[in-house]
Amino acid sequence: MRFLKTLTLSVAIACASAGASFADKLPLSSISSYLNGLTTATGAFTQINGDGTISTGTIYIKRPGRVRFEYNAPDGGLVIAGSNTVVIYDTKSNEPPETYPLSRTPLSIILARNVNLGQAKMVTGHTYDGTATTVTAQDPDNPQYGNIQMKFTGPQPQLRQWIINDGNGGQTTVVLGDLKVGGNLANKLFDVGSPGSVNR
Repeated sequence: MRFLKTLTLSVAIACASAGASFADKLPLSSISSYLNGLTTATGAFTQINGDGTISTGTIYIKRPGRVRFEYNAPDGGLVIAGSNTVVIYDTKSNEPPETYPLSRTPLSIILARNVNLGQAKMVTGHTYDGTATTVTAQDPDNPQYGNIQMKFTGPQPQLRQWIINDGNGGQTTVVLGDLKVGGNLANKLFDVGSPGSVNR
């Protein structure tokens, strides 16, 4: 699975709600506040991989610093971010799991303890297409690690899409379903050393 091997994680969005078309461009301060308040969330996603194939699964978010992507059959597989590390488990491979520092992936921007999109040189794009606000952000200290493009609808910000462009030129997109925000997610879901059951 190329998307697991290259760690080109991305998320794409379902269509914006009808009322969203009347919203204005969301300010960076409002988006930062929304992300900082997004402590836990669960939902389905559809991922469009760099090679054009499509995968589906469930995403679990527990900020700061933790996310879990469980891929449905036939892909299987698991990606976990926790303890400042991203681990990729490919159930179709006999190879050991691949491990990367979370800080070297653009995903670290939205998983940060304090998201501040107003930080100098972090945001390289901030546009509005009449339906959604798109923010392109990168680590200002490490732009070589790529960037993340996030789409939000309003008037109260809601994350609808993100596309991760990695430092090697790869790109992946994943479509989020409706996120269930709040609730308790067990820390063991994000244990990078013990992935637990896949596709439960």
